[in-house]
Amino acid sequence: MRHRKIHVGIGGASGYAGGELVRLLLQHPDVQITYLSSHTYAGKSISTAFPGFAAHHLPPLEEFDIQRAAQKTDILFLAGETGFAMQVAKPLLEAGVRLIDLSADFRLRDPAVYAQWYRREHSAIDLLDEAAYGLPELVPHSQLREARLVANPGCYPTAALLALAPVMAQGWVDTESLVIDAKSGVSGAGRSKFGLDYHFAEINESMRAYGVPSHRHTPEIEQKLSDVAGRAITVTFTPHLIPVTRGILCTAYAKLVRPFSAHELTVHYRRFYQDKTFVVVRDPGDFPATKHVAGTNYCHISLTVDERRGQLVVTSVIDNLVKGAAGQAVQNMNLMFGLAESRGLELPPVFP
Repeated sequence: MRHRKIHVGIGGASGYAGGELVRLLLQHPDVQITYLSSHTYAGKSISTAFPGFAAHHLPPLEEFDIQRAAQKTDILFLAGETGFAMQVAKPLLEAGVRLIDLSADFRLRDPAVYAQWYRREHSAIDLLDEAAYGLPELVPHSQLREARLVANPGCYPTAALLALAPVMAQGWVDTESLVIDAKSGVSGAGRSKFGLDYHFAEINESMRAYGVPSHRHTPEIEQKLSDVAGRAITVTFTPHLIPVTRGILCTAYAKLVRPFSAHELTVHYRRFYQDKTFVVVRDPGDFPATKHVAGTNYCHISLTVDERRGQLVVTSVIDNLVKGAAGQAVQNMNLMFGLAESRGLELPPVFP
């Protein structure tokens, strides 16, 4: 029996994912936030970065310090830019702190693939084999319970993998035909993104594809789909930026290897996810909207079959900041500490 609450810290607490972690952890019955860092707001209250937290008593923001973080936390969420976690992970682990990295530093097992897609050399190669990939619906929970270091999945990969895993696991689709089309709200770019494309007048009432065909989430999607399928998989992945604050809508297309009805496939999806708290498989053709999961850790999925072409069309929606980032990180933390994975996370959506 646990005699005290889990002491948690957030490195990079003033970003969008960091702020969502604070929001979710404040209502978690088994944790206490004991450490918050931010380079931009060091020395200030979290309410300076997020005025909505003004009524809550939280530690002040400070410059990240490995020793102080290790002294104050049992587990640390690393919500900084890609490249930060691999610099600090080893000394934190040596100090006995467990880590959940929300960046891409430990998602890819091959350091050469990381260097190719992220254009930097990996500086903690010895930790790559140890890192557990934190998609609880597709990873044995025993791996997460025992992990010292969890690589929290990217937002696009979470939506795409949950949409395709059930048919990939059965070998029911032609793996040469996989096309993933995904749309994300602007918060997916992060809070420090100040490029021209993200100005209100540029993004409002407009949509565009980006990162084609070289978005950095592509190898992460391919790596996990290859694990599920048992052989090397490549995909065509096209992300789009849309004028909403949060949410991802992913539509995946694949040629079926034999005739299936939408009803058959829906039954299979429901069996595949039958004990997965945060996946809701809806009726065939009842396609979900991003509003249906806003502010929650849920993924809603629906599918249909284009019988003329023998093609599966499956749509998934998530909140990119919750199931695509902070919520999934808390879900992983729950499993790491032997709690129910849904602890503190069964929130209804904010609607409308």
